[in-house]
Amino acid sequence: MGLFDRFRRKPRPGVLRTASNQDTSHLEQWTKSRHGVEAYVEPKTTVTETTVVLVAHDGEWTRRRVASPDAARAFARKQGMPIYDAGIVGYPKRMRDYTARKKASGDL
Repeated sequence: MGLFDRFRRKPRPGVLRTASNQDTSHLEQWTKSRHGVEAYVEPKTTVTETTVVLVAHDGEWTRRRVASPDAARAFARKQGMPIYDAGIVGYPKRMRDYTARKKASGDL
């Protein structure tokens, strides 16, 4: 333990972390480096803030926090991608298949 470790900001239990510029930047970079990307908004829960899952054409996916469902829709509109409510339509089969392939190969 370092001399100043106790002064570093640590997440407090019971406090939800909100979306940051790093989250948005990750989503933008991820979208630019893949094609056929669709967005799926996940609602806020007692454990996490609103999140958006981006799914590429091959099923590869990423999840990050967003400020609100409206912010997720604005992001998708800016990127020119379709956006869906994950609670209503669910997730695409290609996403589940991608995760299954990764688990089978030992990458997850």
